[in-house]
Amino acid sequence: MSPLQTLRRMHEVAGWPLLLASFLARLPISMALIGLLTLVTSSTGSVGSAGIVAGAFALGGAVGGPVIARFADRRGQRRPVLVMSLVDAALIGALVAAVAAGAPLPALAGLAAVGGACMPQIGPMARTRWVLLIKRGPWRGAERERSVGAAMAVEGVLDEASFVLGPALVGVLTVTLSPAASVLGAGVLIGVFGAHFALHPTAPPGSVPVRGGSDRIATPALLLLTVPMFCQGLFFGGMSTGVTAFAAASGHADLSGLMYAVMGVSSATAGLMMASLPAGFTLTARTRTAAGALFLFTLPLYLPLGAVGLAVAIFVLGAAIGPHIVSLFGLIERAAPPSRLSQSMAVVLSSLILGQSLGSMVAGTLADGFGHQGAFALATVGGLVSLTVTVLVLRSRWYERAEPSRTASGVRSVTPAPGLRGR
Repeated sequence: MSPLQTLRRMHEVAGWPLLLASFLARLPISMALIGLLTLVTSSTGSVGSAGIVAGAFALGGAVGGPVIARFADRRGQRRPVLVMSLVDAALIGALVAAVAAGAPLPALAGLAAVGGACMPQIGPMARTRWVLLIKRGPWRGAERERSVGAAMAVEGVLDEASFVLGPALVGVLTVTLSPAASVLGAGVLIGVFGAHFALHPTAPPGSVPVRGGSDRIATPALLLLTVPMFCQGLFFGGMSTGVTAFAAASGHADLSGLMYAVMGVSSATAGLMMASLPAGFTLTARTRTAAGALFLFTLPLYLPLGAVGLAVAIFVLGAAIGPHIVSLFGLIERAAPPSRLSQSMAVVLSSLILGQSLGSMVAGTLADGFGHQGAFALATVGGLVSLTVTVLVLRSRWYERAEPSRTASGVRSVTPAPGLRGR
């Protein structure tokens, strides 16, 4: 499938409203992290305090996300996503009020941790929803696999876009209104579009847990994927910090967001093109290839490049990011038990959030000591570790469950759900 055909396939499955709602509902994650850094720093004058509050929010999300996703797998997505969206919107508002009132740091960190824990993990929920819709649809065999691949590609692009556009929206709201407005904006988005996502007619019902231990997620095939996803988070932390440090040292700090967005463009394009790869190019092979490119494409960053040269290097590097994320989520879909798909995706995605949070903190110290290339070194390490793990430890046989050739005789025939498109 071409990128345009990939998008058309997603429209055929459920329509553009679901895509738009799921995108806008996941923006608050990145908005809240960056917005809290800006708000707490401007209110207290302490970058360290801001880092603690933002880190508490990220840690809460990493812990609470899989719990909410597990409940959604058991009872259906509608109720937990709706309740948590509204509760989290209220908690974000309370956190902004606490900052304005000069609440002590432990109280701010605790409130931020609860707010992060209540943030519904829209990305994993959306991926699960697409997979279930496709399995209930008219596609079979290799065509079904291509449709699932298209869903993983589009979702990877939406995640990437949210991490690029979220901070940009925070900057716009901070400049035009106030730092508090950027955090409150995140609360409004999760309250409105999280509720829309929850109430959309495609929300799946829960599934009965499988007896006999076949629905366990603590398996090598699934838990191993947290390592390269964590490395992807380290990569993001190192790259965003390194680009910011380079732009500031060059006297063009205002261009850091634009330079980072260049990487998002190539990443999104390459991610969408993953659905067009031949079936013979397996997911494990794609993951290893993307991890290798992620490592190798960071090496030009250490050349004495100017702004244009660095922008070109970043653009090329972006072509490895989308395929890496899309391939990893494709492997998650194959390794996860069907009754715990949302939770499985949330667990692995939490490792990316933790990696990015840790990466941002470590990369900031490296940038202070060694300049922008010190921060880029963390991105290189992330790519190298991911490559090492996927080459030496990843086993193709772990992910053969969903291969078309092995499921042709055992695919359940389910009547397509009518009337979903365009709702």
